[in-house]
Amino acid sequence: MRPIPVAFHIWFLEVHTYGIGLALTFWFGLRYTERRLRTRGYPWQWVTSMFIWVIVAAIVGARALHVLSHLSYYSAHPSQVFAIWQGGLSSFGGLILAVPVAIIISRRRCPELPTLRFADLMAPVLMACWGMGRLLGPQLMVNGGGHPTNQWFGMYYAGSHPDQKVLPVPIFQAAEDFAIFGILLLVERWLRSKAPTVASDGSTIAPAAAPLPPAGIVLGVGMVLWGVERFLDEHLWLGEDGHLGSMLVQIAGISLAIVGVILLVSRVGPMRRWRDERPDPVSNHEPSSAAGESSTAPSEGT
Repeated sequence: MRPIPVAFHIWFLEVHTYGIGLALTFWFGLRYTERRLRTRGYPWQWVTSMFIWVIVAAIVGARALHVLSHLSYYSAHPSQVFAIWQGGLSSFGGLILAVPVAIIISRRRCPELPTLRFADLMAPVLMACWGMGRLLGPQLMVNGGGHPTNQWFGMYYAGSHPDQKVLPVPIFQAAEDFAIFGILLLVERWLRSKAPTVASDGSTIAPAAAPLPPAGIVLGVGMVLWGVERFLDEHLWLGEDGHLGSMLVQIAGISLAIVGVILLVSRVGPMRRWRDERPDPVSNHEPSSAAGESSTAPSEGT
């Protein structure tokens, strides 16, 4: 079985397959983000400009951390620093730079959307995009797989050893990321089902009038699951013993999971108070999805 083509030519122009895949992934992330904001009544027209800056920041951060993790190689081969078509993008590097950029822009362009609420809305988007990105990015890159294997599910990848079957780690990661995406959607549905249903006067509260759950729960679950996933992926399928880059990824994965646990623990008290809340029956805690940019932001849980 021949490796998956990583590039093709249109006349004199060389087109990298993974570039098309990542472009499709970013397009999906843009549209899905707009949809999630729009259905919750928040302004969404500012998302396109945010995504442009986020894409640039993600690529720069992902490449920078990869180069720093393999500094000895790139010191000897400086011409390869910008050769991202050969692979070499760190997930955590992309997050480290892209997340602050997204937060800063969201605070400026949509101040009625609290940062933690924005992170909750974006967590499923990130997981869906990560799943797509694994299939349409590393799966179509040079040296995109993991450790060598003789198992039937091993695949051939273009690169330094095109005749050696390796673990199709991008496919494994895509399945994991899509599973986390599904879990986050279930968490959102569970939170909606737990919203207070009785107002202060004893009347029934319509779902649209129910107070929003405390922000940070969806994000916390995503941080724990994805942090554990990245640690296990690196430890079992990708990492090299004693390699600095591999150690940093594993440490980052565990650290992310720990921070997620801390965030979830901090949400226990607000969650209990939210469940006991008995709002005014005439108040509406959800903005109108049809109101667009003129809608009023929902009230926040503690």
